[in-house]
Order: sequence, then structure tokens, then C-alpha cells
Amino acid sequence: MLQVITQLIGGIGLFLLGMSLMTDSLKAMAGESLRQWLSRFTGSSFKAMLSGIGFTLVVQSSTATTLATIGFVSAGVLTFAQAIGVVIGANIGTTSTGWMVALLGLKFSIASFALPMIGVGALMKLLGKDRLALLGLAFAGFGLIFFGIDVLQLAMASFAERVDLSVWSNNSFSTRLILVLVGLVMTILLQSSSAAVTATLAALASQAIDVQQAMALVIGQNIGTVATAILAAIGATTSAKRTAAVHVIFNVVTAVFAFFILMPAMLWMLTHWAWAATWDNTIIIAAFHTAFSLMGAMIFMPFIPQLQSVISKLIPEKEVETIRYLDESLFSMPSLAIATAQDSICHCLADMYRLLIKAGRGEIIGAMINTKELDHVLLKVDEYLKKMPVPQAQADQQRLIELMRLIVYTRVVREDLQHTANLDILRAHFDTEDLKEFIGIIEKLVLYFRQTPVQKIPVQDVENLERFSAQIKIHQPAIRQNIVAQSATSQVKAADALDLIIAQRWLERLAKHTAKMAILLKEDTSTI
Repeated sequence: MLQVITQLIGGIGLFLLGMSLMTDSLKAMAGESLRQWLSRFTGSSFKAMLSGIGFTLVVQSSTATTLATIGFVSAGVLTFAQAIGVVIGANIGTTSTGWMVALLGLKFSIASFALPMIGVGALMKLLGKDRLALLGLAFAGFGLIFFGIDVLQLAMASFAERVDLSVWSNNSFSTRLILVLVGLVMTILLQSSSAAVTATLAALASQAIDVQQAMALVIGQNIGTVATAILAAIGATTSAKRTAAVHVIFNVVTAVFAFFILMPAMLWMLTHWAWAATWDNTIIIAAFHTAFSLMGAMIFMPFIPQLQSVISKLIPEKEVETIRYLDESLFSMPSLAIATAQDSICHCLADMYRLLIKAGRGEIIGAMINTKELDHVLLKVDEYLKKMPVPQAQADQQRLIELMRLIVYTRVVREDLQHTANLDILRAHFDTEDLKEFIGIIEKLVLYFRQTPVQKIPVQDVENLERFSAQIKIHQPAIRQNIVAQSATSQVKAADALDLIIAQRWLERLAKHTAKMAILLKEDTSTI
């Protein structure tokens, strides 16, 4: 019996390791393209659901899709209503694992193919770089999945010979409920509904359990998958909590309908329809898993606006807008974590520059502007990046480097923004055309910084800012001479003349630092 238990643990471990390798590498390969894809193909709730199905089919993890969706909602790429559709689609897409196991893993002896796949994948990882190395990890993970399934099937066959589970095969309500709870606990312990469903299918194929028991277990396993979402939402952002709430409500309500309606209906069909009785048991369970996820979609899709309204009221937004993007659950998707950190900085900068514009126009006093909010955002981003693992993909590493450069420039600009009282000095003594031109250019930048997600700045606008920065530097000597001349003829007091020179120099410095930051964020960054 000890050998059987060891085989079970080993088989599950191999499956989980394979899923982890494959999912992590595919997510890293998807990178920023995932963000663009979802923002493009989620225009309606139905399209959002299809996108959720598609992405989950690719990465073979509904949890990965859910966590990515949390980030998209936080960053404003998706509305909460669209996120609901993606989560529903993810629950449908995750049933593909059951079909893969039922049609391939349990039908053929593929252990002989799995080991070469692991070997080839390992070589690709060791000898390749960037995407080839990630593809190698995905390949090795795929091999480990099927090798784990083969070990699981052998263990379950031995388990069936030693343990009699016929006591749990009666049709009573209490027995079914106990099996649902067993399935729930399996998923919580394994932290993967795919692994739990795979173990169930292996047990069914080995005749350790029957179809009715398998159905009840799968219902419980589908409920258990919400544990990961709940854990991810603890202490997380409001968007994370709302998305986790959708996940919980969808899975629990769908499980109730599956337990009381779909399971009895399918058992009746298998008993009374001769053609249905000829189906393979593992195919029946895979079809049952997909059927009750589809049933859940049909129940919830027409009521997405109402569900959105209820959850938004139950879980109101409490975070400051500029830092509500920073969600640690996004660390599994480095490109998203980096993008949300950049959005937080840019949105806060946009708020600061908007105050600068008002002060430049005399709508507010420049001396009243402070950098406390920007300091707070920079501190939160620093804390966020310290916790973020180093990304594996070279493209993500490059994005991280660009983000670090943006932070450096932001800190420099922050030092300039501490002296916005210079705007009052410039406006009080003469109507400088330089200031007016600078305000006009900054207004355009703010439009891009305020968009969600933050948009790249057009090359023409960046060039205008660079041109202004160079122009004001050239004009500085003439401006200083003019101020000194006015002071010599008593048109301007000596102290005021000094303040004007300092203020003019401050404007030149702010323009130069803003231009450097804009260069980093322009549309074509290949020349940076």
C-alpha cells in the first residue's frame, strides 16, 4: 500500500510540475501580446468569454487567466463587465484539460513518447535563448504532464485492487454530498483543479471509482478551484477581490445546478439511452465537466450588468486611483506587472503636470503644488518592484530596464516639481512666451499619460519638446543679460532679478528633464 501511495504522490507531483512549467513558459511567451489581444477582442461580454476560453486553452490554467484579468481590470484595459466574461470563459476553457487526458493521456501508452519530449525540451532550454528556451520548458512540461498521467494510472489500478470503494457508489444524497466535499478538498490540497480532475479520470479509467462517483468528485473539484482565487484576493486590490468574487459566485452557483439538475439528467440519460451507454466513461466525465461550465455560462451571461452592479456595491473601491493598479498577483505575468507599474507612475505624473499647467495659467498658485502624492506612488512602486521576481523573457527584461529608467527620470522631475513657486515669479514679472509654449506642449503629453493603458507619445510631439528644450537653452544667455540690464536701470530690483534668473533656469531644467522622459515613452523606442 505504501508503494501505491508513493506512486500516487509522485504521479500528481509530476503532473503539477509539468503544468507549472508549461503554464509559466507559455505565459512568459505571451507577454505584452496578451494585453493587446484581450484589449482588442473583448468589446462585448460574449467576445470577452471567447477570449477567456482561448487564453485558457493556450496556457492550460484558468488561474493564470483569472490573475491576468485582475491586472487588466486594475489597469483599465478591461472593464469589470468584460472581466466577468473572461472569468466565465476561463472556467469553460479549463475543462480542456479533462478532454486532453481522456482522449490522449488515458487512451495511449505515451510514457515512451513523454520521456523523449522531456529530454528535447531540456536541451532546448539549456542550448536556446529567450523564446526558444521558453518553448523548451513548455515542451518539457507537456512531457511531464503525460508521464505523470501514466504513473497516476498505474497507481490507481493498484489502488483499485486494494481498496473497495463500492460503499460510496450508492445513489443517496448524503453519499453524493460527501464525494463533492472530497473533490473540494482534493483541489484545495493540490492547488490545481486540473490535477484533481486528472486524478479522478485516472481512477475512473482504472475502475477504482464509477461514473456517478466521478461526477460528484468533479463538481467538488470545480468548487475547490475558487480557493486559489480567494487566497490571491486576500490583502489584494479591490479589482482582485471583485474578480475573485465573480469566480466564487460562478463556480458555487454552477455547482449547485450541476448537482441537482445536470448530474441526475446525465445519469438518467446513460441509463435510458442505449447509444449514450456505449460512450467511454472518461469521455462522459470530460463531457460532463464541459457541460456544467457551459450551463453556468448560459445562466450568468444574460445577467452580467446586474452581477457587476451587485459586486461593485458589495466591494467598493477604496484604493487611491494611481496605485490601485499594483497587484502582486500579476507577478506571474511580468509584462503585466511592469505595465501596471508604468501606468501608476504616468498617471500620477499626469496629475502633477495638470497642476503645473493651471499654475502656469494663473488658475492656482504654483507654491501650493506639492509632491506628496508622487512621493507616495514612487515609494509604492519601489516596494512593488522589490517583490517582483526577475522575468525570464528577454523582452520583459528590456521592459523592466525601461521602467527603471522611467523611475530615474521621474525622480529627477520630482525634484524640479518641488520648486513650482518659480512659476509665480515668471508670471509676476513678465509674460514669458517660453512659459506659454511649454504649457502648450505639456498639455499634449498629459493626454497620453492619462489614457488607460498609457499610450506611447507620438514622435512629432516628442520632437517638439526636444526642440523647445534646446531652444530655451540657447536663449538663456540673452534672457539673463536682459534681466541684468533691467536690474541695472532699476526696472527690476536686484533680489527680484536673481529670483527671475533662478526661475528661468528652473524652467530650462524642467523642460530638459521632461524631454528625456518623453523620449523614453515615445512610439519608436528602438533608438533610445
